[in-house]
Amino acid sequence: MMKETGTILIRLSPDTAEISVEQEQNGIISRKNLTPETLAQCFLGSRFDDTEHSTGLLPNNCIAATMTASGIRYFIRYPRRRADISYYGTEYIDFPLPQLVFSMRYDPETHKAMDIRLCVVKDEHLTPDTPTYHYPFSNVYGDKRICLGNNALPQYKDPTKIGGLAYHILHMPNNNDMYKSQHNKLGLEYRELLEYLKDKDPACYYSEILVPDGKTLKHFIGGK
Repeated sequence: MMKETGTILIRLSPDTAEISVEQEQNGIISRKNLTPETLAQCFLGSRFDDTEHSTGLLPNNCIAATMTASGIRYFIRYPRRRADISYYGTEYIDFPLPQLVFSMRYDPETHKAMDIRLCVVKDEHLTPDTPTYHYPFSNVYGDKRICLGNNALPQYKDPTKIGGLAYHILHMPNNNDMYKSQHNKLGLEYRELLEYLKDKDPACYYSEILVPDGKTLKHFIGGK
């Protein structure tokens, strides 16, 4: 790029989508064509901003957070490996679970969580390359968004307590919506799967049940 001294004029041509830069120094004018990507990098590289943007205190078990103009997205590992769940009137107390990570965008104005997602990760120390799996149960879309139906979600005026939303969601009644038998290695239908797992150790998911989805935790955090 040209030197930063002297006068610089940027010309944009909407008809040809060309960008040219003219620099005058000591009466000498030099010109250079730039790509939009190069111009953008020049602007970004010249930006000076030493302002800190704090997330504030993070919820318990938060493994990552991203900040946008519409709020903060939290990624929270569910700390327990069991939950009380129900399926068409049948309660499964202390039901085993694989390792789950929830994603939710918190709106500070409404104190609500939005665009809630869920992924299953390998039971290990989490890294960006930790493998993820298809969620073996129901009410989760292919892009990992959770279908909440008509269930109302609580408000959290204190965002550090939003981790409790995962517990709330797991206790919602289950149905067959978006359930796919091919998302468990045994090919079981939903009730068959629940009956098979109810007395198992959570570790059995990784040896007997889970089907890899070909992605990793960094894909989930990146919204892919």
